[in-house]
Amino acid sequence: MWWFQQGLSFLPVALVVWSAASFVFSYITAIALHHVDPLVPYISDTGTIPPERCLFGIMLNISAFLGTATMYVRYKQVYALNPEKFKIIKLNKIGLTLGLKCILYYIHVLGACLTFGVGAIYMLVQTILSYLMQPEVHSKDVFWIRLTMLLWCCSSIVSMFVSSVVLYSGLYGTNLMQKLHWDPQEKGYTAHIISTISEWSLAFSFLSFFLTYIRDFQKISLRAVVSLHGQTLYNTPQSFVTDEQTLLVAGSI
Repeated sequence: MWWFQQGLSFLPVALVVWSAASFVFSYITAIALHHVDPLVPYISDTGTIPPERCLFGIMLNISAFLGTATMYVRYKQVYALNPEKFKIIKLNKIGLTLGLKCILYYIHVLGACLTFGVGAIYMLVQTILSYLMQPEVHSKDVFWIRLTMLLWCCSSIVSMFVSSVVLYSGLYGTNLMQKLHWDPQEKGYTAHIISTISEWSLAFSFLSFFLTYIRDFQKISLRAVVSLHGQTLYNTPQSFVTDEQTLLVAGSI
């Protein structure tokens, strides 16, 4: 059995690969049609003009679904492993709430800050959970890897925030938010490049964090149990009753 066939490990992998593909494909399309500059445009700029806007939107919708599924499975796993630890359960619920919120925003720089800013808090919560669950559930290596991803994400946020504040402070002109093409000789070009590189770095640091879920998800299986009430279609008040229960079974870690 291949590693991606074990449990639900395909979920975080699919999320990372598909989300990265949504950025890269829209970027390639925007470059090919000369809608943006080839040198590191904002991610959102690569999905501003049709047809890449349609491609970007469709692929991000699928990413949102995969992200929701991945975060929910992680929530259920932590809950199943720590049913009586109030502190962990509370943090776990906060993590799920933050995770679901961070996929709702995406509008240029402000949207990136909201998306990945809330995402960074989600990463912080999950890193704290990893610390609290070691060594019974997680090894120290998992905690340090997630902490490294968190620090990478936070440094990208700081870099993007500072460069964006400088760029849009009015020192280099107005209406720069709508500017898709830059001349390297223009004032503010350096701040623009730092901001865009930071945004790409931030996006991939956030996505890479989900790769740390692979080993955890290998020990989770999903199954459906169908219960039939009654031997015929006519011996209950309703003609036919079925209950489908989706059970998340977490194995030992």
